[in-house]
Amino acid sequence: AITYVNGVLEVTKSTKELKVVANSNSWMYDSEDHSDGGYTVTYGNEVYTVAAGESATLSTGDTVTATITKVVKNVADTAEGNNEIVTLFITNEEQYANVVTEAGTLTITQKPVTITAASGSKEYDGTALTNSGYTSTELAGGDAYASVTVTGSITEVGKTDNIPSAAQIVDGEEDVTANYAITYVNGVLEVTKSTKEL
Repeated sequence: AITYVNGVLEVTKSTKELKVVANSNSWMYDSEDHSDGGYTVTYGNEVYTVAAGESATLSTGDTVTATITKVVKNVADTAEGNNEIVTLFITNEEQYANVVTEAGTLTITQKPVTITAASGSKEYDGTALTNSGYTSTELAGGDAYASVTVTGSITEVGKTDNIPSAAQIVDGEEDVTANYAITYVNGVLEVTKSTKEL
């Protein structure tokens, strides 16, 4: 007489860590919007680098799809962990016991710009020599100077600095000065002796 006794087949949830990390990236300010929707998927020893809008297919055959939508433009938009995973879809997600997500960081760095005050000279004539002019290296996109203060005045024979300061840079109505690392370079104002015959 044969007695049959069933065995039991059991599949338990995978305890391997399934980690999804949003990309981090950095751009110098250029008055444009920037984003990075890419991410990295790690499952045990498997590592997948995934482009924005794409999916990773694990050795199990299951797919991992993350959506990341953060956009940065200004230096002030920079913040640790600002590039968050908005949605995460894993086929057969219930089979994975250890799913971890991590935000990336998108950074906008200041654009260097140099403002140089104008220089000038003239023979002594009893009136003050001033020059409020300046030159600048290129600003980003449609940005422009709203104002730059240039301070310097000399009347008698000699030289003095012509000093630029307090630049304000705008994009239309928006003040974008904080997006720039500004270097100021002095000009020189010089009054020479009068060569007129007395």
